[in-house]
Amino acid sequence: MGEGTTSLPPGFHFFPSDQELVVHFLQRKAARLPCRPDIVPTIDLHYCDPWDLNGKALQGGRYWYFFTHRAQNTETANGYWKPIGIEESITSGDISVGLKRTLIFYVGEPPEGMKTNWVMHEYHLLDGVLSSSSSRGSSRRSLKKRNNTRIEPNKWVICRVYESSCASQNFHDDGMELSCLDEVFLSLDDLDEVSLPN
Repeated sequence: MGEGTTSLPPGFHFFPSDQELVVHFLQRKAARLPCRPDIVPTIDLHYCDPWDLNGKALQGGRYWYFFTHRAQNTETANGYWKPIGIEESITSGDISVGLKRTLIFYVGEPPEGMKTNWVMHEYHLLDGVLSSSSSRGSSRRSLKKRNNTRIEPNKWVICRVYESSCASQNFHDDGMELSCLDEVFLSLDDLDEVSLPN
């Protein structure tokens, strides 16, 4: 699939968790298995700035989703993606299945680029995840031996990109992202300080 639009039934909203992105989409892509539904397109990130994702990537609310090849160099025509923080582990049950890293888009040449509000979460599989999951059961074991060269765990990543409305990414204690307006209301100590028009 190469288009960013999808024909999900009315009332359905594409908003997968980190675990769902890794287990239901990325693992299947890396193992060359069909994704159902097949709605996440593949994009060459080197030829696509974040503001060009509309119509190319799958849009779910204010987020864009796509597969791309994993690369050390994340430069585009107008800038580059710079990793921040440390990678987070993605688990399924008690098993680590992947890693998530956060990148910020900078316009210009590295390392003197200008920081933007574009944020990307990039998910990749851990080494051995596909081989361990495909070795369950004897029929799968023989299938693994035959198709071992087809498994590409570190070739693909799945990305979630969005434009942050705040200069920094803010999260509430329960891990939910807060908007700038939420930040303002939470910063007020007393509701009497809020003046509403009559």
